[in-house]
Amino acid sequence: MTDHLKSVPATIGPSTASSVSGGTVGVLQGSALYISAVLGSGILVLPGLAAAVAGPGSILSVIAVLVLSVPLAGTFAALAARYPDAGGVATFVRLSLGKTAARMAGYWFFFGVCVGAPVVAVLGASYLMAAIGGPRWMIVVVAVLLLIPPFVSNAFGLRVSGRLQLGLAGALVVIVTGVIMVSAPAARPANFEPFLSHGWTGVGAAISLFVWAFAGWEAVTHIAGEFRNPRHSIPLATGIAIAVVGVVYLSLQLTTVAVLGPRAGSSSVPLLTLVATKAAGAGQVFVAVIAAVVTLGVLNAYLGAFAKLGASLGRDGDLPHWFAAGAEPGTVPRRSLAVVAVLTLTYLAALVANGLDLAPFILIHTSCMAAVYAVGMLAAVRLLRRFSLGWWLAVTSCILVTGLLLLAGPSLLVPAILAAAALLVTLVKQQRHHTQTCASTGPTCD
Repeated sequence: MTDHLKSVPATIGPSTASSVSGGTVGVLQGSALYISAVLGSGILVLPGLAAAVAGPGSILSVIAVLVLSVPLAGTFAALAARYPDAGGVATFVRLSLGKTAARMAGYWFFFGVCVGAPVVAVLGASYLMAAIGGPRWMIVVVAVLLLIPPFVSNAFGLRVSGRLQLGLAGALVVIVTGVIMVSAPAARPANFEPFLSHGWTGVGAAISLFVWAFAGWEAVTHIAGEFRNPRHSIPLATGIAIAVVGVVYLSLQLTTVAVLGPRAGSSSVPLLTLVATKAAGAGQVFVAVIAAVVTLGVLNAYLGAFAKLGASLGRDGDLPHWFAAGAEPGTVPRRSLAVVAVLTLTYLAALVANGLDLAPFILIHTSCMAAVYAVGMLAAVRLLRRFSLGWWLAVTSCILVTGLLLLAGPSLLVPAILAAAALLVTLVKQQRHHTQTCASTGPTCD
């Protein structure tokens, strides 16, 4: 492992992680980043979809996935607290599994998971149009408009985007609480019977849906170096986020089942249907604001992560060195952010060309994320102290991630292509190094 340690900046070694304190992100801003990254756009549709496949039993699925997400969130928190670096999972993998594996992890997140950025924008725009009305072509226009604020805020660094994130997360929690309070009087106890209306198979299907709702813990690892006290702040922020996300999803699921009952899965905009039961006139406003806040929050968190990762990949030689500016804590990776903007618009154009069919793009996003999780958890097993709490969380997460890979199935083709690209870069670098060595040693080179 010592050879791998030589290939990463000395400032991220475990002995110095606790002393990295030049960042601006505190516990509250960190919690907001986690909350927005994990809640995601799933809050707009998943409560209704889960109720449709599992009925009242969908409540059990939320509890199950919340419990299952704890090992994954805890493992990433332990790694980020000990190795705070812009490379995030790629850095953890570089330390434990070597440069090529780290390059794969970096490419999966930067090029693969990034496919989800325009998907989130289109989902938010679609919800807005469904809530307030408008032609289909306006979805693309609104999606572009939703992308602008997160890019602008991240261009000014985490001092600005972190404060924005705190405001967005706070607004989201307040608004969702308002939705629950407004619609709760329409609850009917009869809607909870029969509780397992679709059997345990339905609960299992709902768990599969909510697995993706509780993903996103890896995103904040890329800005771990921006925390003022990573050793203290990251685990605390993670714990707060787990609690908030769990309470939000569980409360919303309970309310959805209690108020809508069998009607929960019949609407493409279940939140609008929920609010309309008691406040039809205000329903559109509530839902439009939620859609905008959720979308902006997710994009603000992920775009900053993509930009920081791109800068670290440039620093480590996995992308052109031009990307490297902004990899250090406290600096802004504007070059990398500009490339992320180009990638996002390119993927958005592909979405439009595909008739705004989100399914293939979501599969690319989730399969790449599953691949990142897999190597990240393997890295954690090697990096964390054996038999410590973090190590046991990593071992448990490895088992859970194996299930995610099995679910991904044929969708793993895209991560395989990106892995092949990373391997090709390794071979080119080795050949270039060999050629330079031969040039310096003369005819004796073999």
